Amino acid sequence: MRRFLRHPSDMPVELVLRKQLSAPKQRLHDISLGGVACNCSRSFRRGTAVEMRIPLLGDQARYPGVVAWCHKLPDDYLVGISFVDEDTLFRARMVEQVCQIEHYRHQRELELGKPQAVEAMACEWIAEHAAEFSNASLG
Repeated sequence: MRRFLRHPSDMPVELVLRKQLSAPKQRLHDISLGGVACNCSRSFRRGTAVEMRIPLLGDQARYPGVVAWCHKLPDDYLVGISFVDEDTLFRARMVEQVCQIEHYRHQRELELGKPQAVEAMACEWIAEHAAEFSNASLG
């Protein structure tokens, strides 16, 4: 299994079946330009065409992909979604960075006991995590 960026669990995603045929299984090991791993209440078969949606970010946060892998966890499933074109990968990667920063801001607010400015938290997150984020294997 390749390493996929782990989507923060406090920013829920929806995985919706797309109306197209699944990718052939023999091609799956090479299709990924990159991907995201997210928790889901149901399992998906490898190769299933899905759309990953992030409702908290609005209707534009929709990213077509293919299920690369699915692992059973104690309470749900961890699903790896591969993005199959560079534009989708780029857009999803930028949104994942926003999600990571928002998750970080919430953590810091809990630690500090008061609201934190998004801009300040973004700068702090970038200083601490941008290098590992940009070097993370997405595929």
